[in-house]
Amino acid sequence: MFAAKDWIDYELLDTGDGDKLERWGDIILRRPDPQIIWPISQERQHWKAADAHYHRSSSGGGQWDYNKTLPERWKISYKELSFHIKPTNFKHTGLFPEQAVNWQWMIDKIQSAGRPIKVLNLFAYTGGATVASAYAGAEVCHVDAAKGMVQWAKENVQLSGLESRPVRYITDDVFKFVQREQRRGSKYDAIIMDPPSYGRGPNGETWKLETSLYPFVESCLSILSDNPLFFLINSYTTGISPTVLKNIMNITLKQKWGGTITSGEIGLPITKSGLMLPCGILSRWEA
Repeated sequence: MFAAKDWIDYELLDTGDGDKLERWGDIILRRPDPQIIWPISQERQHWKAADAHYHRSSSGGGQWDYNKTLPERWKISYKELSFHIKPTNFKHTGLFPEQAVNWQWMIDKIQSAGRPIKVLNLFAYTGGATVASAYAGAEVCHVDAAKGMVQWAKENVQLSGLESRPVRYITDDVFKFVQREQRRGSKYDAIIMDPPSYGRGPNGETWKLETSLYPFVESCLSILSDNPLFFLINSYTTGISPTVLKNIMNITLKQKWGGTITSGEIGLPITKSGLMLPCGILSRWEA
């Protein structure tokens, strides 16, 4: 498992009864997580220290209960990268801290390439990978269909002091964007994607990871440069094995360019128990 062990501003304090207790800077949040199917340990006092608790609704969704007034948003940092954190209506905070394992990897890859690198970040959300790539010195194209997420990413880049770096922010359907880049003859040295399990396009197009991921990855091959550096796929879709992502990369990327593929789970260490919380999967192709 790839474990994000080197955080200072984030800590997974404890888990149990379907919830996780987290420290984001100096703010403690309690949020649900479907992977946590074990009970809370007997020491429950620290759970009462949560500043906010997200409760799921039986009818879907949920809401936050606040034990004190929190700032509308606040800053946390991972090494030299900084991000705005904000509790959203769907339990998320705008950042997936386990992705630090990918940020550090892509920083190392870009900085050691010895040449200019163009990165395409698809389904790019609030831009964790965009910030990391820009910090490493890459030219970045950030694409997400949600205007609010693209703006959030722009603010994260600015918060990290990287506003002068060459970053394009595109609010668009990623499939249509890739098709346009194919027609333009655009090329990228690295592609990052974090596709959803399910979604709909602006004209009712249906995305289902199980049936849509392979053809989409295949379509992205035509916009990779002649000397690609890496290709990274993240997934939070329940039931998909890292080996599935590895197989897709073997059939597409490795068959064309050779290289190396590494796949596995991503996780966060749990301070109280010493256990590891699985948080998703990844597969990385590198030249």
